[in-house]
Amino acid sequence: MKSINAAASVRPAISPTRSEDFAEWYQRVIRAADLAENGPVRGCMVIKPWGYAIWELMQAALDRMLKRTGHRNAYFPLLIPKSLLEREMAHVDGFAKECAVVTHTRLEGRDGVLRAASPLDEPLVIRPTSETVIGGSFARWIKSYRDLPLLINQWANVVRWEMRPRLFLRTTEFLWQEGHTAHATQEEAREETLRMLEIYRTFAENFLAMPVVAGKKSTLERFPGSEDTYSIEALMQDGKALQAGTSHFLGQNFSKAFAIRFAAESGREAYAWTTSWGVSTRLIGGLIMAHSDDNGLVLPPRVAPLQIAILPILREDADAVLAHAEILRKCLEKLRPWGQDMRVEVDRRNLHGGEKNWEYVKKGVPIRVELGPRDVAQGNVTWTRRDNAVRQIAPMEKFLAIAEDELLSMQDGLLQRARQGRERRSQMVHSMEEFRALFSTGNFLVRTYFCGDGTVEKMLQNELGVTTRCFPMAEAGDVGPCFACSGRVGPPVLWARAY
Repeated sequence: MKSINAAASVRPAISPTRSEDFAEWYQRVIRAADLAENGPVRGCMVIKPWGYAIWELMQAALDRMLKRTGHRNAYFPLLIPKSLLEREMAHVDGFAKECAVVTHTRLEGRDGVLRAASPLDEPLVIRPTSETVIGGSFARWIKSYRDLPLLINQWANVVRWEMRPRLFLRTTEFLWQEGHTAHATQEEAREETLRMLEIYRTFAENFLAMPVVAGKKSTLERFPGSEDTYSIEALMQDGKALQAGTSHFLGQNFSKAFAIRFAAESGREAYAWTTSWGVSTRLIGGLIMAHSDDNGLVLPPRVAPLQIAILPILREDADAVLAHAEILRKCLEKLRPWGQDMRVEVDRRNLHGGEKNWEYVKKGVPIRVELGPRDVAQGNVTWTRRDNAVRQIAPMEKFLAIAEDELLSMQDGLLQRARQGRERRSQMVHSMEEFRALFSTGNFLVRTYFCGDGTVEKMLQNELGVTTRCFPMAEAGDVGPCFACSGRVGPPVLWARAY
């Protein structure tokens, strides 16, 4: 097997590069990979087939994980009566500025102008999240302790009016999964909250190759209406954090607001304990920023719509080359990395080899196989992995023997590379002076001991644009002198600028 490192000879496809303008680089990676585009309404996006295929793979994997833990899928209404939202004002106040409201039932055309007609008796809110409407359903469904636990998941779209939208990261309408559960005891509900957090952590690391820290949010960062909020936090290549998923212990707040009561085994009536949790299409934005490079998108193989692209060179002996490519495809499709059929395609278009190759580079396909008349004559295969740009040549039998290992190696390598990048940008800070000095030079993931004073959080957010991300669960029980005040102690907390 022969290897040629072609990385040095490859011209960057994306300009500006990550180091020059990370925000613009991000947008251009999306365009180059043909993932999505802006819709006609500001903040809404059209997810194109390649981008939606990534979401479908994420959705399928996570859906399997949820069903294994006993959750069932359902669907709830998009429109929520305002009066229903008003039952849980602490929750609604947290979303009030982001809500889109429907006030009329139809349009009438006159003189070439459409006007709203027939005002509704009660305004309807397009769901920003579904706790309120699902709370009403739970109140009807739950009568006895025998009905518990109730474990429901919904795949849906939601609308939150965004002032500064960015494709995938913050959009007015986005796709997500939201889970809602009800339990007989506080202990069961808390266990569920943490179980879902661990599912998210596992999914992010094992499928997205995105290392995350799981932890508890500060009081200021809690989900509206919850008693405790937990999150998984990832660090992007520019040093900013991304909240990649959340899980909320809602206590009995929503049960009391929506009368979710049940007859306990003792015969007494009790309020259920509830949870909610979710991840969204912002995970695609996280994938882009965690792994991609100046040549475009880089996809972990487990969520790549196409894992191996076979690119025949059709200048001569086209029929023989295509026949050889089809044999290779059929052999590869029999392989089952991670227990699923390998996703392989032959690009039969008669394009210039470089043009065809660059398209798959920019779309992040994990392995590209080039196949020309010389390869066919010699029984060889030439391939390149997207993560290292090393071009390798070997007999077809050898490639078939290692193709699955190549994908496994790339998946693990991306996770390790992202972990190393996070470590390079992680710092332990012991004083406010050190904290301010560090963040004045760039973006970092900073660990401090912190007493939890909310006035300090607000001050640093206003002054530096830095927020607490979470109190890491892996460090529960550890305490030390608070970096911001004298005489107090607190647990470790992570700080960062965030998307």
